[in-house]
Amino acid sequence: MAATQERPAKTRLITGPGMLLVWLYGVMVVGAVSRSVVQISTQFDKAPLAYSLSAVAGVVYGFITYSLVRGGERARRVALACCAAELVGVLTVGTWTLVEPSAFPDATVWSDYGMGYLFIPVLLPLSAVYWLRKARARPQDG
Repeated sequence: MAATQERPAKTRLITGPGMLLVWLYGVMVVGAVSRSVVQISTQFDKAPLAYSLSAVAGVVYGFITYSLVRGGERARRVALACCAAELVGVLTVGTWTLVEPSAFPDATVWSDYGMGYLFIPVLLPLSAVYWLRKARARPQDG
């Protein structure tokens, strides 16, 4: 006779401020992916690094959005790692675009720390890391 093993309830990550994070990441997915698709398909030779980095940003945003919606402890940890990597990317590219602007003939999503996107690219991962760390401390929701 096989014993039935109960799975712990998934941690809901899209309650309260988490819902706002999902919405903002969703907007950033649309913005970064559509921008990069147009730029890569029409003028890739102008600024291949910038356009490729915008595409990478869109993929990262999409993965974080998916992880937040999926919920659960593993998705929370993956989203946390992706947000940390995103923050490193924003800070690296943001600094690079200020120190060596000639390397970027056109802007990326993360140029100047996301100034073209109202600094959302640098504020979003900071907020998400805070929320995801707080979500770990909460009791599991059903």
